[in-house]
Amino acid sequence: MADIQGFYDDLFIAVPRALAELLDGGDAGGSVAVFVDGEPVVDVWGGFADAGRTVPLERDTIVNVWSVTKTMTALAALVLADRGELDPDAPVARYWPEFAAAGKDGVLVRHLLSHTAGLPDWDGPVEEIYDWTSATARLAARAPRWEPGSAAGYHSLTQGFLVGEVLRRITGVSVGEFFAGEVAGPLGADFHIGLAAEHDGRVALAVPPPGYGEDYTAGAAGGGAGGSGDGTADGSTPAGTAVRLRDGNSVAWRRAQIPAASGFGNARSVALVQSVMACGGTVNGVRLLSGKGCDRAWEEQFSGVDRILGMPVRYGLGYGLFGTTYGWGGWGGSLVMIEPESRTVVAYVTQQMREPAADNRGLEIVMAAYDGLLGLRG
Repeated sequence: MADIQGFYDDLFIAVPRALAELLDGGDAGGSVAVFVDGEPVVDVWGGFADAGRTVPLERDTIVNVWSVTKTMTALAALVLADRGELDPDAPVARYWPEFAAAGKDGVLVRHLLSHTAGLPDWDGPVEEIYDWTSATARLAARAPRWEPGSAAGYHSLTQGFLVGEVLRRITGVSVGEFFAGEVAGPLGADFHIGLAAEHDGRVALAVPPPGYGEDYTAGAAGGGAGGSGDGTADGSTPAGTAVRLRDGNSVAWRRAQIPAASGFGNARSVALVQSVMACGGTVNGVRLLSGKGCDRAWEEQFSGVDRILGMPVRYGLGYGLFGTTYGWGGWGGSLVMIEPESRTVVAYVTQQMREPAADNRGLEIVMAAYDGLLGLRG
Protein backbone atom coordinates (compact mmCIF):
# COMPACT_ATOMS: atom_id res chain seq x y z
CA MET A 1 0.00 0.00 0.00
CA ALA A 2 1.18 3.54 -0.78
CA ASP A 3 2.95 5.41 1.99
CA ILE A 4 0.69 8.14 3.40
CA GLN A 5 2.16 11.04 5.37
CA GLY A 6 0.47 13.38 7.84
CA PHE A 7 -2.04 12.70 10.60
CA TYR A 8 -5.67 11.73 11.08
CA ASP A 9 -8.12 11.05 13.86
CA ASP A 10 -8.67 7.29 14.17
CA LEU A 11 -12.38 7.77 13.39
CA PHE A 12 -11.34 8.93 9.92
CA ILE A 13 -9.03 6.05 9.02
CA ALA A 14 -11.09 5.43 5.86
CA VAL A 15 -9.75 8.70 4.41
CA PRO A 16 -6.02 7.89 4.26
CA ARG A 17 -6.93 4.41 3.09
CA ALA A 18 -8.95 5.91 0.24
CA LEU A 19 -6.04 8.14 -0.74
CA ALA A 20 -3.65 5.18 -0.63
CA GLU A 21 -5.97 3.21 -2.93
CA LEU A 22 -5.92 6.06 -5.45
CA LEU A 23 -2.14 6.17 -5.40
CA ASP A 24 -1.94 2.40 -5.68
CA GLY A 25 -4.33 2.68 -8.62
CA GLY A 26 -1.90 4.80 -10.59
CA ASP A 27 -2.20 8.39 -9.37
CA ALA A 28 1.07 10.31 -9.07
CA GLY A 29 0.15 12.20 -5.90
CA GLY A 30 -2.54 13.90 -3.86
CA SER A 31 -3.56 15.38 -0.53
CA VAL A 32 -6.72 15.28 1.57
CA ALA A 33 -7.88 17.41 4.47
CA VAL A 34 -10.99 17.23 6.61
CA PHE A 35 -11.71 20.12 8.94
CA VAL A 36 -14.41 20.06 11.62
CA ASP A 37 -15.16 23.24 13.58
CA GLY A 38 -12.25 24.86 11.80
CA GLU A 39 -9.73 22.29 13.05
CA PRO A 40 -8.10 19.49 11.02
CA VAL A 41 -9.13 15.93 11.84
CA VAL A 42 -7.41 14.68 8.68
CA ASP A 43 -4.35 16.20 6.99
CA VAL A 44 -2.65 13.61 4.78
CA TRP A 45 -0.67 13.48 1.55
CA GLY A 46 1.27 10.97 -0.48
CA GLY A 47 2.79 9.97 -3.79
CA PHE A 48 5.03 12.04 -6.00
CA ALA A 49 5.18 15.64 -7.17
CA ASP A 50 6.44 14.84 -10.68
CA ALA A 51 5.26 12.73 -13.58
CA GLY A 52 8.50 10.73 -13.46
CA ARG A 53 7.78 9.82 -9.85
CA THR A 54 11.20 10.71 -8.55
CA VAL A 55 10.30 13.65 -6.26
CA PRO A 56 8.12 12.87 -3.22
CA LEU A 57 5.04 15.03 -2.71
CA GLU A 58 5.72 16.98 0.48
CA ARG A 59 3.59 18.63 3.15
CA ASP A 60 3.94 22.04 1.52
CA THR A 61 3.64 20.94 -2.13
CA ILE A 62 1.05 23.02 -3.96
CA VAL A 63 -0.81 22.41 -7.22
CA ASN A 64 -3.16 24.19 -9.55
CA VAL A 65 -6.65 23.31 -8.32
CA TRP A 66 -8.33 24.70 -11.45
CA SER A 67 -12.00 25.49 -10.85
CA VAL A 68 -11.86 24.97 -7.10
CA THR A 69 -10.39 28.49 -7.36
CA LYS A 70 -13.94 29.70 -8.06
CA THR A 71 -14.88 29.00 -4.45
CA MET A 72 -12.09 31.31 -3.29
CA THR A 73 -13.19 34.13 -5.58
CA ALA A 74 -16.79 33.59 -4.47
CA LEU A 75 -15.77 33.84 -0.81
CA ALA A 76 -13.98 37.12 -1.53
CA ALA A 77 -17.15 38.47 -3.16
CA LEU A 78 -19.27 37.34 -0.21
CA VAL A 79 -16.89 39.13 2.17
CA LEU A 80 -17.43 42.38 0.27
CA ALA A 81 -21.19 41.79 0.19
CA ASP A 82 -21.19 41.24 3.94
CA ARG A 83 -19.39 44.54 4.41
CA GLY A 84 -22.05 46.31 2.38
CA GLU A 85 -19.58 47.20 -0.38
CA LEU A 86 -21.05 44.83 -2.98
CA ASP A 87 -24.76 44.36 -3.72
CA PRO A 88 -25.43 41.01 -5.46
CA ASP A 89 -28.68 42.43 -6.86
CA ALA A 90 -27.03 45.52 -8.36
CA PRO A 91 -26.28 45.85 -12.07
CA VAL A 92 -22.70 44.98 -12.85
CA ALA A 93 -22.43 48.34 -14.63
CA ARG A 94 -22.85 50.16 -11.30
CA TYR A 95 -19.32 49.06 -10.45
CA TRP A 96 -17.97 48.53 -13.97
CA PRO A 97 -19.63 51.07 -16.33
CA GLU A 98 -18.00 49.75 -19.51
CA PHE A 99 -19.72 46.42 -18.95
CA ALA A 100 -23.08 47.88 -19.98
CA ALA A 101 -22.04 47.66 -23.66
CA ALA A 102 -23.77 45.29 -26.10
CA GLY A 103 -27.01 45.09 -24.16
CA LYS A 104 -25.56 44.01 -20.81
CA ASP A 105 -26.96 46.86 -18.72
CA GLY A 106 -29.41 44.41 -17.10
CA VAL A 107 -26.78 41.87 -16.01
CA LEU A 108 -26.68 41.68 -12.22
CA VAL A 109 -23.77 40.73 -9.98
CA ARG A 110 -25.61 37.59 -8.92
CA HIS A 111 -25.77 36.52 -12.58
CA LEU A 112 -21.96 36.53 -12.68
CA LEU A 113 -21.73 34.41 -9.54
CA SER A 114 -24.31 31.87 -10.73
CA HIS A 115 -23.15 31.29 -14.32
CA THR A 116 -26.31 32.89 -15.72
CA ALA A 117 -24.77 36.03 -17.27
CA GLY A 118 -24.64 34.58 -20.80
CA LEU A 119 -20.87 34.97 -21.27
CA PRO A 120 -19.69 31.37 -20.79
CA ASP A 121 -16.86 31.00 -23.30
CA TRP A 122 -13.47 32.55 -23.70
CA ASP A 123 -13.22 33.46 -27.39
CA GLY A 124 -9.81 35.14 -27.45
CA PRO A 125 -6.28 33.79 -27.68
CA VAL A 126 -5.01 31.89 -24.65
CA GLU A 127 -2.19 34.42 -24.27
CA GLU A 128 -4.71 37.20 -23.67
CA ILE A 129 -6.00 35.63 -20.47
CA TYR A 130 -2.65 36.47 -18.90
CA ASP A 131 -3.36 40.18 -19.45
CA TRP A 132 -6.08 41.34 -17.06
CA THR A 133 -6.88 44.58 -18.87
CA SER A 134 -7.22 42.91 -22.27
CA ALA A 135 -9.26 39.99 -20.93
CA THR A 136 -11.77 42.14 -19.07
CA ALA A 137 -12.08 44.62 -21.94
CA ARG A 138 -12.89 41.76 -24.31
CA LEU A 139 -15.64 40.49 -22.01
CA ALA A 140 -17.05 43.97 -21.43
CA ALA A 141 -17.50 44.41 -25.19
CA ARG A 142 -19.31 41.13 -25.79
CA ALA A 143 -23.04 40.54 -26.10
CA PRO A 144 -24.59 37.79 -23.94
CA ARG A 145 -25.49 34.47 -25.57
CA TRP A 146 -28.87 34.39 -23.82
CA GLU A 147 -31.07 36.66 -21.74
CA PRO A 148 -29.09 37.06 -18.49
CA GLY A 149 -30.72 35.25 -15.60
CA SER A 150 -32.93 33.09 -17.84
CA ALA A 151 -30.52 30.15 -18.22
CA ALA A 152 -27.22 28.88 -16.88
CA GLY A 153 -24.10 27.90 -18.79
CA TYR A 154 -20.89 27.15 -16.94
CA HIS A 155 -18.53 30.16 -17.17
CA SER A 156 -15.37 28.06 -16.93
CA LEU A 157 -12.72 30.75 -17.45
CA THR A 158 -14.81 33.89 -17.76
CA GLN A 159 -16.48 33.89 -14.33
CA GLY A 160 -13.26 34.81 -12.56
CA PHE A 161 -12.57 37.80 -14.78
CA LEU A 162 -16.17 38.99 -14.50
CA VAL A 163 -16.44 38.73 -10.74
CA GLY A 164 -12.83 39.75 -10.30
CA GLU A 165 -13.17 42.99 -12.22
CA VAL A 166 -16.17 43.98 -10.10
CA LEU A 167 -14.09 43.30 -6.99
CA ARG A 168 -11.18 45.29 -8.42
CA ARG A 169 -13.40 48.26 -9.20
CA ILE A 170 -14.69 48.25 -5.62
CA THR A 171 -11.42 47.64 -3.74
CA GLY A 172 -8.84 49.16 -6.07
CA VAL A 173 -6.70 46.01 -5.88
CA SER A 174 -6.64 42.74 -7.81
CA VAL A 175 -8.50 39.64 -6.68
CA GLY A 176 -5.22 37.98 -5.78
CA GLU A 177 -4.12 40.93 -3.67
CA PHE A 178 -7.48 41.17 -1.93
CA PHE A 179 -7.55 37.43 -1.28
CA ALA A 180 -4.01 37.44 0.08
CA GLY A 181 -4.57 40.43 2.35
CA GLU A 182 -8.11 39.84 3.54
CA VAL A 183 -8.54 36.04 3.47
CA ALA A 184 -5.43 33.87 3.15
CA GLY A 185 -3.19 36.17 5.18
CA PRO A 186 -5.38 36.49 8.28
CA LEU A 187 -6.10 32.74 8.21
CA GLY A 188 -2.50 31.71 7.54
CA ALA A 189 -3.64 29.74 4.48
CA ASP A 190 -1.13 28.67 1.83
CA PHE A 191 -3.40 29.44 -1.13
CA HIS A 192 -2.52 31.83 -3.96
CA ILE A 193 -4.30 33.46 -6.89
CA GLY A 194 -1.34 34.70 -8.88
CA LEU A 195 1.71 32.74 -7.77
CA ALA A 196 5.00 34.50 -7.01
CA ALA A 197 8.22 33.02 -8.41
CA GLU A 198 9.44 32.17 -4.91
CA HIS A 199 6.87 29.37 -4.75
CA ASP A 200 7.71 27.70 -8.08
CA GLY A 201 9.89 25.07 -6.44
CA ARG A 202 6.91 23.79 -4.45
CA VAL A 203 4.59 23.34 -7.45
CA ALA A 204 3.64 19.87 -8.67
CA LEU A 205 2.76 20.30 -12.34
CA ALA A 206 -0.42 18.70 -13.65
CA VAL A 207 -0.01 15.17 -15.02
CA PRO A 208 -2.28 14.21 -17.95
CA PRO A 209 -4.47 11.10 -17.87
CA PRO A 210 -2.80 7.90 -19.08
CA GLY A 211 -2.43 7.98 -22.85
CA TYR A 212 -2.52 11.77 -23.12
CA GLY A 213 0.17 14.43 -23.34
CA GLU A 214 0.63 18.12 -22.71
CA ASP A 215 -1.91 19.04 -25.40
CA TYR A 216 -4.75 17.44 -23.43
CA THR A 217 -7.55 20.02 -23.37
CA ALA A 218 -10.33 21.04 -21.01
CA GLY A 219 -13.49 19.29 -22.09
CA ALA A 220 -15.52 16.08 -21.63
CA ALA A 221 -18.22 14.93 -19.35
CA GLY A 222 -19.22 15.73 -15.86
CA GLY A 223 -18.51 19.20 -14.57
CA GLY A 224 -19.20 20.35 -11.05
CA ALA A 225 -18.57 18.24 -8.01
CA GLY A 226 -17.22 15.06 -9.44
CA GLY A 227 -15.91 15.88 -12.87
CA SER A 228 -13.85 18.35 -14.75
CA GLY A 229 -15.95 21.37 -14.04
CA ASP A 230 -14.62 22.72 -17.31
CA GLY A 231 -16.24 20.96 -20.23
CA THR A 232 -19.33 19.81 -22.06
CA ALA A 233 -21.42 16.73 -21.51
CA ASP A 234 -20.80 15.05 -24.85
CA GLY A 235 -17.01 15.05 -24.65
CA SER A 236 -16.59 17.98 -27.00
CA THR A 237 -14.56 21.08 -26.30
CA PRO A 238 -16.63 24.07 -25.10
CA ALA A 239 -17.29 26.82 -27.62
CA GLY A 240 -14.44 29.25 -27.78
CA THR A 241 -10.75 28.74 -27.07
CA ALA A 242 -9.62 25.45 -25.57
CA VAL A 243 -7.10 25.51 -22.71
CA ARG A 244 -4.39 22.87 -22.93
CA LEU A 245 -2.64 21.18 -20.06
CA ARG A 246 0.62 22.80 -21.20
CA ASP A 247 -1.03 26.20 -20.73
CA GLY A 248 -1.87 25.43 -17.12
CA ASN A 249 1.64 24.16 -16.49
CA SER A 250 3.27 27.30 -17.86
CA VAL A 251 5.01 30.02 -15.89
CA ALA A 252 2.71 32.58 -17.53
CA TRP A 253 -0.34 30.79 -16.10
CA ARG A 254 1.12 30.74 -12.60
CA ARG A 255 2.00 34.43 -12.65
CA ALA A 256 -1.35 35.55 -14.07
CA GLN A 257 -4.49 36.03 -12.05
CA ILE A 258 -7.19 33.82 -13.55
CA PRO A 259 -9.64 33.77 -10.61
CA ALA A 260 -11.76 30.98 -12.05
CA ALA A 261 -8.96 28.52 -12.65
CA SER A 262 -5.41 29.40 -11.54
CA GLY A 263 -5.45 29.06 -7.77
CA PHE A 264 -2.54 27.15 -6.21
CA GLY A 265 -2.74 25.36 -2.90
CA ASN A 266 -3.09 21.98 -1.24
CA ALA A 267 -5.96 20.23 0.53
CA ARG A 268 -5.03 21.77 3.89
CA SER A 269 -5.18 25.33 2.57
CA VAL A 270 -8.41 24.76 0.64
CA ALA A 271 -10.14 23.25 3.66
CA LEU A 272 -8.88 25.97 6.00
CA VAL A 273 -10.18 28.80 3.82
CA GLN A 274 -13.55 27.21 3.16
CA SER A 275 -13.97 26.39 6.87
CA VAL A 276 -14.90 30.06 7.13
CA MET A 277 -18.08 29.19 5.22
CA ALA A 278 -18.70 26.04 7.26
CA CYS A 279 -18.28 27.80 10.60
CA GLY A 280 -20.48 30.85 10.26
CA GLY A 281 -17.75 33.20 9.07
CA THR A 282 -15.18 32.74 11.85
CA VAL A 283 -12.25 30.31 12.09
CA ASN A 284 -9.69 30.21 14.91
CA GLY A 285 -10.79 33.61 16.13
CA VAL A 286 -10.51 35.21 12.67
CA ARG A 287 -13.84 36.63 11.56
CA LEU A 288 -14.17 37.25 7.84
CA LEU A 289 -17.93 37.60 7.53
CA SER A 290 -21.15 37.06 9.45
CA GLY A 291 -23.27 33.95 9.59
CA LYS A 292 -25.87 35.71 7.48
CA GLY A 293 -23.16 36.56 5.00
CA CYS A 294 -22.22 32.88 4.75
CA ASP A 295 -25.86 31.93 4.20
CA ARG A 296 -25.87 33.88 0.95
CA ALA A 297 -23.96 31.00 -0.63
CA TRP A 298 -27.09 28.87 -0.13
CA GLU A 299 -29.39 31.24 -2.00
CA GLU A 300 -30.42 29.26 -5.07
CA GLN A 301 -29.97 31.26 -8.25
CA PHE A 302 -30.60 28.53 -10.80
CA SER A 303 -31.86 24.97 -10.91
CA GLY A 304 -32.04 23.08 -14.19
CA VAL A 305 -29.88 21.84 -17.04
CA ASP A 306 -26.67 23.77 -17.59
CA ARG A 307 -26.30 24.69 -21.28
CA ILE A 308 -22.56 24.10 -21.30
CA LEU A 309 -22.25 21.10 -18.99
CA GLY A 310 -25.39 19.46 -20.38
CA MET A 311 -26.37 18.18 -16.93
CA PRO A 312 -28.74 19.21 -14.11
CA VAL A 313 -27.18 21.70 -11.70
CA ARG A 314 -28.12 23.96 -8.82
CA TYR A 315 -26.15 27.14 -8.40
CA GLY A 316 -26.03 29.38 -5.35
CA LEU A 317 -24.03 32.59 -5.07
CA GLY A 318 -20.66 31.38 -6.31
CA TYR A 319 -21.00 27.73 -5.28
CA GLY A 320 -22.68 24.61 -6.61
CA LEU A 321 -25.43 23.25 -4.36
CA PHE A 322 -25.56 19.52 -3.63
CA GLY A 323 -28.18 18.48 -1.08
CA THR A 324 -26.95 19.47 2.38
CA THR A 325 -23.55 20.52 1.03
CA TYR A 326 -22.12 23.07 -1.34
CA GLY A 327 -18.77 23.49 -3.06
CA TRP A 328 -17.20 22.79 -6.43
CA GLY A 329 -14.70 20.65 -8.30
CA GLY A 330 -11.95 21.41 -10.79
CA TRP A 331 -10.61 20.03 -14.04
CA GLY A 332 -8.35 17.16 -13.12
CA GLY A 333 -10.21 16.03 -10.01
CA SER A 334 -9.60 18.43 -7.12
CA LEU A 335 -12.70 19.15 -5.06
CA VAL A 336 -14.02 20.92 -1.98
CA MET A 337 -17.29 20.19 -0.17
CA ILE A 338 -18.73 22.27 2.67
CA GLU A 339 -21.42 21.09 5.09
CA PRO A 340 -22.46 23.88 7.47
CA GLU A 341 -24.75 21.61 9.52
CA SER A 342 -21.76 19.61 10.78
CA ARG A 343 -19.35 22.54 10.35
CA THR A 344 -17.25 20.31 8.11
CA VAL A 345 -15.11 20.81 5.01
CA VAL A 346 -13.61 18.02 2.92
CA ALA A 347 -10.91 18.93 0.40
CA TYR A 348 -9.12 16.70 -2.09
CA VAL A 349 -6.30 18.11 -4.20
CA THR A 350 -4.36 16.28 -6.88
CA GLN A 351 -2.17 17.06 -9.87
CA GLN A 352 -3.00 13.69 -11.43
CA MET A 353 -5.69 14.07 -14.06
CA ARG A 354 -8.08 11.38 -15.12
CA GLU A 355 -10.66 11.49 -17.86
CA PRO A 356 -13.64 13.28 -16.32
CA ALA A 357 -16.27 10.76 -17.40
CA ALA A 358 -14.66 8.10 -15.19
CA ASP A 359 -13.37 10.29 -12.36
CA ASN A 360 -15.15 9.78 -9.04
CA ARG A 361 -12.11 10.23 -6.82
CA GLY A 362 -13.35 13.35 -5.04
CA LEU A 363 -16.68 11.78 -4.22
CA GLU A 364 -14.93 8.64 -2.94
CA ILE A 365 -12.90 10.82 -0.57
CA VAL A 366 -16.02 12.66 0.59
CA MET A 367 -17.81 9.38 1.32
CA ALA A 368 -14.79 8.12 3.27
CA ALA A 369 -14.84 11.32 5.32
CA TYR A 370 -18.51 10.84 6.10
CA ASP A 371 -17.70 7.50 7.71
CA GLY A 372 -15.66 9.45 10.24
CA LEU A 373 -18.36 12.09 10.70
CA LEU A 374 -20.86 9.39 11.55
CA GLY A 375 -18.46 8.21 14.24
CA LEU A 376 -18.17 11.74 15.66
CA ARG A 377 -21.92 12.17 15.75
CA GLY A 378 -22.41 8.75 17.29
